Amino acid sequence: MADEKLTVQMYTDGACSGNPGAGGYGCILRYKDKKSNWHEKELSAGYKRTTNNRMELMAVIAGLEALKQPCKVIITSDSKYFIDAFNQKWIDNWVKNNWKTSGKKKVKNVDLWMKIIDLVKVHDVELFWIKGHNGHEYNERCDMLAVKSSKSSDLLDDNYTEE
Repeated sequence: MADEKLTVQMYTDGACSGNPGAGGYGCILRYKDKKSNWHEKELSAGYKRTTNNRMELMAVIAGLEALKQPCKVIITSDSKYFIDAFNQKWIDNWVKNNWKTSGKKKVKNVDLWMKIIDLVKVHDVELFWIKGHNGHEYNERCDMLAVKSSKSSDLLDDNYTEE
């Protein structure tokens, strides 16, 4: 049992004022230690010019990158874009089709999808979609973190280039 992976609950959300516009993400990581005490870590950042979808993906990346060892990660998000990409196997087809959609258009945010694919390989990941702005405690907290970060005075540069 000593090799059993730590289970981490991850909640994520992104926000953007304008699309593209100033944006931010929020992520909360939760886990129980061996004494069954809960620990939480909040992650957030804001960007000058980005999109809501990029912020949704960057929240996931930030959470996965913060983990110091391979874990069982239960990701809960209100982003159908993120959840469906994996649960509906869109991402498998995008990779197989050289990052083209079924309509032969270039997939957006390839840089972030590639990071997520690499990070997901390290962990055992389960994905759950929840309706946003529906009173879910952690989704609401992530939204507050994302919105607050998007209004920060020290916004970061995103390498967003797609229109």
